[in-house]
Amino acid sequence: MRVLLADSDAVRAQSLAQHLIDDGLDVVRALPGETLNDAVARVAPEVVIVDMARPDRDSLDGIRRISSEQPKPIVMFVDEDDPGFMEEAIAAGVSSYNLVGAALPDIKPIVKTAVALFSRYQGMEAALRRAEQALQERAMIDQAKAVLMRQRQMTEPQAYRWLRSRAMDRGKRIADIAADIVARDPGDSPR
Repeated sequence: MRVLLADSDAVRAQSLAQHLIDDGLDVVRALPGETLNDAVARVAPEVVIVDMARPDRDSLDGIRRISSEQPKPIVMFVDEDDPGFMEEAIAAGVSSYNLVGAALPDIKPIVKTAVALFSRYQGMEAALRRAEQALQERAMIDQAKAVLMRQRQMTEPQAYRWLRSRAMDRGKRIADIAADIVARDPGDSPR
């Protein structure tokens, strides 16, 4: 598994990188001065680890950008307990927020859990998008049926059969035919 390690503290980053390598992970470090987004684009990691001695709300901007442009599981290690910052970090896209003391915990299970949670979350988001699309298409079909019922004095089942038949004849989806009908001027009658 390819891991991007982003930490401005060279000593801490080296220690964390060694733990990850010892766990059998392929570790690539962000370059000095490189933005998180640029590092993710360059490395194409499967997971991003951000290590912060002092949590900084401005640094969450980079995480937000990654989450919106190049979603990846993000693991964050912090040295200070700050429940408000934790909430902000998770909202920004952090998959695993971890408070560490002087000794680093076993990292591999944390990384694997973050990847699994991220995958599950991405799956739920995709399912939600599909459900929203289906609802929008259903509403468009209902609007088209109403137009056909009004303009052609059809019943609801007749209007649906007409839409289905037109879609099959033209090799289109019913929702696309419905959108065409709804988009027409009210004075036009569908053919």
